[in-house]
Amino acid sequence: MVFITVQLSAQKGWEVGGWLGTAWYTGDITPSFDFSQIGPAGGIVAKRNFNERISLTSQFNFVRISGDDAQSTNNFQQQRNLNFVTNIFEWSPSLEFNFFPYFHGSQTEYFTPYVYLGFNVFRFNPKSLHNDTKTPLRPLGTEGQQGVSRYALVTGGWAYGVGVKYDFNRDWSINVAINGRRVATDYLDDVSTVYPDYNQLSPDAVFYANPSEVDGFGESGTQRGDSKTADNFFMCSFSILRYFGRLECPTISTIKQ
Repeated sequence: MVFITVQLSAQKGWEVGGWLGTAWYTGDITPSFDFSQIGPAGGIVAKRNFNERISLTSQFNFVRISGDDAQSTNNFQQQRNLNFVTNIFEWSPSLEFNFFPYFHGSQTEYFTPYVYLGFNVFRFNPKSLHNDTKTPLRPLGTEGQQGVSRYALVTGGWAYGVGVKYDFNRDWSINVAINGRRVATDYLDDVSTVYPDYNQLSPDAVFYANPSEVDGFGESGTQRGDSKTADNFFMCSFSILRYFGRLECPTISTIKQ
C-alpha cells in the first residue's frame, strides 16, 4: 500500500458526507449476532483521496448498542438476567484501500470494493433498564470496583471494515460497508469478571449487580462474565458522499535541446 501511494499520482480531492445504518455488539450478554438486539447508528465522513487507490478517512459517529439476557436461549444467561444499553460517541481515522482503480466521473472505473484499517477513540456509559428507568452502572461498582479501579468511560481500539463504493456521477457516490471495532475494554456491557462481595455495595448496587430472580444464583466470587475476551461492536453503514476535486492531468514531458 505504501508503494502504491508513492507511485500513483492520479485523482486527488476531498469527499464529505454522512451515513446512516444499524449497530450491534458482541460480548458477555450477547456472545453472537442477535437480530433482535440491534440499534441505530449514523455519522459524518471526511475523506482525502491521494490517488485512485488510497484515501485517508475520518469519521465522527454515533452508535447505540444494547444486550439483554432475557432475549437469550442460554439457561445461565436467563437466570443471570442482566441487561444494558449505551450510546457511543466515536472518532475514527483510517487508511482506505480500493481494490480497483476508482475515478470520480469515469465511464469505466466508477465501482470498487475496498477495505480499511485504523483506530478509534470513543466514549460510552452503560445503563440498565428496569421499570422503564435507565440507571448508570459504572458508579455502582457492580463487580466491586471502587474509586480508581472503576473502568474508564473513554477508551479506544482498532477500526476495520470492508465495503463497496459506486460513483453514480462525477460529484456524488454511495458507499455500503460492514464496519468492526475491536475495543480495549470488556465493560461495554458492565460485565466482565465475578460477582462481588455484596456487603461492600449499596442496596441499589446489589440489585444491579445481581438482578436474578433465582434463589441462590450469583454468589460472591462466582462467574458473572468472561474477562478473557474483549467486547466488540459493529455497524452496517450506507453513506452518501460529495466529491470536491478535479482530475489530475499528466505532467507534460520536455525534450532537452
